[in-house]
Amino acid sequence: MKPFSIHELTAAAHTPFHADGGFNPGMIESQAAHYLATGIRLTFVGGSTGECHSLSLAERMLLAKQWMEVAAGTPLRVIIHVGSNSLEDARTLAAQAEKLGASAISALAPSYFKPRSVTELVDWCASIGAAAPDTPFYFYDIPGMTGVHLPMVDFLEQADGRIPTLAGIKFTNSDLMSYQLCQRAVGGKFDIPYGTDEWLLAALALGAKGAVGSSFNFGARIYQRLISAFESGDMESAREEQFRSVQLIRTLGRYGYMGAAKAVMGMLGVPVGPARQPNGNPSPDEIRKLRAELETLGFFSWIESPAEAALIH
Repeated sequence: MKPFSIHELTAAAHTPFHADGGFNPGMIESQAAHYLATGIRLTFVGGSTGECHSLSLAERMLLAKQWMEVAAGTPLRVIIHVGSNSLEDARTLAAQAEKLGASAISALAPSYFKPRSVTELVDWCASIGAAAPDTPFYFYDIPGMTGVHLPMVDFLEQADGRIPTLAGIKFTNSDLMSYQLCQRAVGGKFDIPYGTDEWLLAALALGAKGAVGSSFNFGARIYQRLISAFESGDMESAREEQFRSVQLIRTLGRYGYMGAAKAVMGMLGVPVGPARQPNGNPSPDEIRKLRAELETLGFFSWIESPAEAALIH
């Protein structure tokens, strides 16, 4: 197994749909081009932002295949989320991801019949990992969505050795005490990319080296400046960029985050379509209001590239 780590901004990709909610794999090429143009070189496919539990197994397999075909020959690397409430579906997706050559796989916990203990969760993940024995595996901790609240430091300690491919945890959780414990678990051997965009600066201060986020789809420049300011010791600028992130996410949340985020992609010329039910979508009038609010915030200037900003200003 080749060494792998998530030590950069990683965009959690939207799954593109037609206006009627049908899967639209033809849009993936535009998504990939947008990532490369905005400095993103790593994407997390088919996760929460990708509406994984609203996709059929066949759609998820086609999604993975299309992303790998589009990314081939480019600097873009792909992590494929394979988690499912069905263990056999998760194993099928994991085996396919390895065959396709994904850089890594990830899986969240089942969220209907939930694991009651860390041991049960480790057993579940070990079975998924075994289906892709040569591909790095990240557990995807997102208790706010799965309802599975288990101590992740205990997971790492028990999983060490039980899951030979375990690379770390995609940590989408605001519990920064637990985050620090995970960073130092088993001698600090595991990679713990952070997954809550509006808390990124705090995670960086605690040693985060990478992040996976939905708002990196349309706000990558904000977070690139945040990281650059943090690394140079300019905390005032870093805090300003983090607050821009907070304002952006708060604004989208008022319209229903998933549908609003996909609407923003359309504003940027990457029409990934609506969110699929049960997620809602803003009406055309609400999209106009959302755009006006984003303009008032300054969002469209926040996401300009340095070259674009120089030309305009």
